[in-house]
Amino acid sequence: MASTRNTQQRRDILQALSQLDGFVSAQELHARITRDGATLALATVYTQLKKLVSVNEVDVVMTDRGEALYRRCEVNTHHHHLACRRCGATVEVDTPEIEKWAKSLAKRFNFTDVRHVLELNGVCDSCQAK
Repeated sequence: MASTRNTQQRRDILQALSQLDGFVSAQELHARITRDGATLALATVYTQLKKLVSVNEVDVVMTDRGEALYRRCEVNTHHHHLACRRCGATVEVDTPEIEKWAKSLAKRFNFTDVRHVLELNGVCDSCQAK
């Protein structure tokens, strides 16, 4: 697993993410950090988020529009999310069946070191009731 240096930019990003309940875009995160007085380029936010995702410190989900949204990981192991397309509410899900399927598929085609990202989205109970 790769490591990330503990830079001020990284600390600013993690602190801002820790103060949020849900997922946020890199642009929204950048605006929040700079609004609070830090000097940080948007490109640096993207670079740091990519590194933090690679070491499982930050979760990322894709919206229907293809936008990446980020949040501080609550679970430090590989996991997936079920996200509401309307309000953005997310649930972390444990999916042993999918993990088993991914390993079986890799073995069938003689692949090793297989990684995967599974995006599940639908409409949550609250949005259905509206």
